[in-house]
Amino acid sequence: MTDLAIERLSELTPGDVAALLGDSERLGSRIVRRLVDEWGNGANRFDRPGEALFGARGAGRLLGVCGLNVDPYASDDRVGRVRHLYVLSESRRQGVGQRLVLRVIQAARGRFEDLRLHTSNPGAARLYEALGFRPCSERVDYTHVAKVTALILSASTDGGRP
Repeated sequence: MTDLAIERLSELTPGDVAALLGDSERLGSRIVRRLVDEWGNGANRFDRPGEALFGARGAGRLLGVCGLNVDPYASDDRVGRVRHLYVLSESRRQGVGQRLVLRVIQAARGRFEDLRLHTSNPGAARLYEALGFRPCSERVDYTHVAKVTALILSASTDGGRP
């Protein structure tokens, strides 16, 4: 996708996320609904130090989102959490999710030592593992973990464009 731009989102407007929300709910996913609800009620606005929410825009619309939080399940604020990765079904397998995650990894550099995430989606798990995350089956609060420095090296040597 040549006209794809990854940008930091400071607002999450209903018009921006309508297509993502409809697509996710049609497919039985609550991930975008949780993002919208948490943003709306102030529970998670990705506004603590080191946190960010990114959007992928193409053809004038939001094609995907991915966020970075301080991991609320960790007792160490140097542990970040990849949150709410979602890409419109029609835009999948075009590098949108990869670019979003690479941008999150780039944002984590210098702030977080480890990144964790939880996914039950096999396709998302494959994406994360291809980017250097290791599966972790012995934990209930996350399914994948990685050292940020290892991810940065992996992303830069694989030619990924954040």
